[in-house]
Amino acid sequence: MRGGALGDFVLTLPVLAALKRQFPGTMVELLAYPQYAAIALHSGLADAVRSIESRSLAGFFARQGSLDPGLSGYFGQFHVIFSYLYDPDEIFRDNLSRVTQAQWVQGPHRPNESSPRHAAEQLLGPLEKLGIFDADPVPRIKSGNGDFQARCLAVHPGSGSEKKNWPEAAWTDLLSKWTCRTDRSILLVGGEAEGSRLDRLASVVPPRQLKIARSLPLEVLGQQLSECSGFIGHDSGISHLAAACGLPGLVLWGPTQALVWRPNSQRVELLMARAGLGELSVSTVLGRLEPLWGEWTASKA
Repeated sequence: MRGGALGDFVLTLPVLAALKRQFPGTMVELLAYPQYAAIALHSGLADAVRSIESRSLAGFFARQGSLDPGLSGYFGQFHVIFSYLYDPDEIFRDNLSRVTQAQWVQGPHRPNESSPRHAAEQLLGPLEKLGIFDADPVPRIKSGNGDFQARCLAVHPGSGSEKKNWPEAAWTDLLSKWTCRTDRSILLVGGEAEGSRLDRLASVVPPRQLKIARSLPLEVLGQQLSECSGFIGHDSGISHLAAACGLPGLVLWGPTQALVWRPNSQRVELLMARAGLGELSVSTVLGRLEPLWGEWTASKA
């Protein structure tokens, strides 16, 4: 059971991978947000999904709540239940104990930011109760094997928080200079959080060099990302998704604790700006992106 945002879900994928590897043939089901869980289904890391937003779950979050019979039967079929839900008073857990004899394993709903361990490693900690001590903490999902976006740079100019975003004017300048110097293509990624910013940034990219991935299902977006040569973005769930697809990237990183929250991939480099992303100049970003792009495209050749 997993709530949280996209990045939280991606960083929990190693838990599913470890369970699948340790217990082959075992059914693994997710109680999660369906739009995120589709990534795990597509990658074979889960066998079924039930929405965490279901109204029938409400009683399980109320002390001595009235429990839905269908869900009671559903929970009763499991042998082990992992919960990464926020349940400080254990109300949800107490209600589940009324309908299931499953072994309960509690995980952190949010990693400890003062820990020296990456979030993915912390989320794997509860697996030790099942004798799993050597799980791979790197999130990995199925990726495409085509090359329709060859020599394409994926760009995600947003995040869930404005304080994590590089100024729009800087993105405009970067995209303009990038596309003027070369015929390299841009896959511009965004959704509701980016709003009209995506259209404004798209206007500075020549149409022949532009492809827009707007509000795509995440499993489809993952396919398109995996077929690019590289990625640039912010501290966001999309950056975690790109890294899980195996895409090399440059992430513009602000004050968030990088040791805990950075994409867990050796192919992703951070360009740090602890005082705020406004301090990063376009020339600084371009000066790092250019040589990285050379490395990324050489590795795809």
